[in-house]
Amino acid sequence: MAATFLGVRHHSPACARLVARTIEELRPAHVLIEGPADLSGRLDELLLGHELPVAVFSHYRDEERSATSWAPFCAYSPEWVALTAGRAAGAEVRFIDLPAWHPAFDGRTNRYADAEARYTEASALLCRRFEVDSVDALWDRLFEAGEEAGQAYGGPGDGPTGGGPEGDGPARRLEAYFDVLRGDAEADEGDRAREAYMASWVRAAVAAAGDRPVLVVTGGFHRPALRALAQADGPAPDGWPEVPAPPPGAVGGSFLVPYSFRQLDAFSGYQSGMPSPAYYQQLWEEGPRAAGEGLVRAVTGRLRDRGHPVSTAALIAARSTALGLAALRGHPEPTRLDLLDGLAGALITDALDEPLPWTRRGPLSPGAHPVVVEMVAACGGDRVGRLHPDTPVPPLVHDVEARLTGLGLDTGRPVSLRLTDPADLNRSQVLHRLRVLGVPGFERVAGPAHGTDPVFTERWEPRTTALREAALIEAGSFGATLAEAAAVALGDRARAAGAEAEALAGVLFDAVVCGAADLSGRLVAELGAGLGRATALGPLGEALGTALGLWRHDRVYGVARDPLLAAAVDTAVGRVLWLAEGVRGAGAPDHGRLRALAAVRDALLHAEGLLSVSRATAAGICGRISTDRSAPADLRGAAFGLCRVLAEAAPAPGAASRTAADAARAAAGPQELGDWLAGLFALARAELTGGGGPEPLIDVLDELVGAMTETDFLVGLPALRQAFAYFPPREREQIAARLIERRGLRGSARSLLRTTADPLLIARARALEDHVERTLDRYGLGSPAGHGTVPTTAGGPA
Repeated sequence: MAATFLGVRHHSPACARLVARTIEELRPAHVLIEGPADLSGRLDELLLGHELPVAVFSHYRDEERSATSWAPFCAYSPEWVALTAGRAAGAEVRFIDLPAWHPAFDGRTNRYADAEARYTEASALLCRRFEVDSVDALWDRLFEAGEEAGQAYGGPGDGPTGGGPEGDGPARRLEAYFDVLRGDAEADEGDRAREAYMASWVRAAVAAAGDRPVLVVTGGFHRPALRALAQADGPAPDGWPEVPAPPPGAVGGSFLVPYSFRQLDAFSGYQSGMPSPAYYQQLWEEGPRAAGEGLVRAVTGRLRDRGHPVSTAALIAARSTALGLAALRGHPEPTRLDLLDGLAGALITDALDEPLPWTRRGPLSPGAHPVVVEMVAACGGDRVGRLHPDTPVPPLVHDVEARLTGLGLDTGRPVSLRLTDPADLNRSQVLHRLRVLGVPGFERVAGPAHGTDPVFTERWEPRTTALREAALIEAGSFGATLAEAAAVALGDRARAAGAEAEALAGVLFDAVVCGAADLSGRLVAELGAGLGRATALGPLGEALGTALGLWRHDRVYGVARDPLLAAAVDTAVGRVLWLAEGVRGAGAPDHGRLRALAAVRDALLHAEGLLSVSRATAAGICGRISTDRSAPADLRGAAFGLCRVLAEAAPAPGAASRTAADAARAAAGPQELGDWLAGLFALARAELTGGGGPEPLIDVLDELVGAMTETDFLVGLPALRQAFAYFPPREREQIAARLIERRGLRGSARSLLRTTADPLLIARARALEDHVERTLDRYGLGSPAGHGTVPTTAGGPA
């Protein structure tokens, strides 16, 4: 007997009822369902008695790729009804789709993602034909709105085939709907592989069933192709198809996880199925009238709980509008959209900046009207599924529970930790590992913000959430133990960060607080590769400074001299020098790249044994930069400063013979002197305060600045002030004292540093006064020498 194909929309009550009725009428020998074939042997686990919604979470990882996906089920999912009703009818039930790890699912995180999202042209054509705003409105009008009238949930001639040739039953309308969506469009390679595999199961089931019927329940998009493939001529199947096994060395698996209505809701960004799951749950359980009343109650209660007034008159107006819209649109009862439109018209008195969200498909836009936000949330509901206690879970769940219990972290109370206490440090590492895995339960509200932050305490607050169990099960895809899972997750983050040094610095800090000594070599390799590709000097310098500081000094996290940090330091030093030599152009000082070179200086002085780059090599690179006129002035100054710091170890050709005085004269222009000094002082401010050499730099700078015109001084003053900001107050006072001494004056250097206004403002005011006097003199409007009056005209003063 030929197979009966039911194409469905995932999470549609109308389709779920059609599936249930078809199974009751056909009493099939086999029910084949779109779902992971490798889970067919675990259907008893699915039917343990969970509180829906739940989802099958699948994960896969090999040397080249990693993937995760979800296949969610709620009470009105057609696949779930096919599973439960098929079992109850005595049918042999099987999932027939490729396993979630298969390359056919690359880039797809939801097995049941709507196909029409990929064929928007046909969807848009149907929406225009039926004069509705969105695919969801179209679906409601065609399939969900007619429940009470018997149009969608049964009626004369509404058997599995959809009635007679002229019938308009739900099965026939579903067939026509999905035929239009699929059309002649060629499926992508992944869908073609899936459809060919599912068709092989259909052929095998038909052969095994003999004269008994076979029911196939899949997404409507696959139905036309699947029927054609299953009925095509070919050799008779030799038993059931094989379930593909993961490649050798790959790690993968599937587990059930609790799911929530919020995750199912299209308004939250869910790719598949229906919006407003709480409404459709009640529609499934009690019908359209009760669902509509429940929607109004939920919206009203939610708004009133949040202080938004909802009057009886407004509710009467909303109901009247909804009834009128239902009559206008041909609905026997007000549907979800009729009710939402009626409530919006009665409760929203402000002008809206954008269309109502149910007129399109997708998540709420930022800045949506507060009433709209609450209406959408009320329709979505807050139900969270719960797994049966006997449900198998990954080893990580047991490992985490044992660790939390053993460390006294399962009490639900706030936790204060002293990181200098080994026992508290161990607790901190466990909590941080859970944090990097995205497992809720605790939130850190105080503690060190980066690797060199001198804070030695942490405080964690408990955060209760119903989705903690699901997050913990999903984290089991990273490893069997908490340490292993954290290491793999951090490695994935490092790989995803690519060349973003700022993100890599965050990974590095998280590796430290998670206990870097216990983490895997893979993370070291990922961090090293990422730092080696970094393109931004500033963030790379931050990562280098943090890693070097921890490697040199850390006694809190126990990572001083840690090989993870040593590898990061070595890679970052080489990359900073390589990037610095390629920088060209002018512009204001970049303090990020100056800090990066300062971190290189510290690494060369205090950790040279770690580095592949010697002091001599670094000095040679910096010598070239310092004399390259195409490099920015601040970078030239910093490179020269680094050469001076390293001069004793390896004088740089071309720069070793230059004194600081000579280098300053080469950058004496008002446009670049301050920038050059900023770079020099960031790396070697002792060049100014040391006062050594036959020609002290401070004397040369005094001469250069004193020789500037008023205009040049104003041009260069902002950068000069910024450069001298590198000196602490005591050293600035010493510089002021030296300048007073050079002029043979007596006075307080400290008072010289204290002005009644911003020095730059004073200088500009003086320049403005000079400009005004010169302008008056040019037009003969200044006071004549020897006269005390202003020239006048016949009408008064000139």
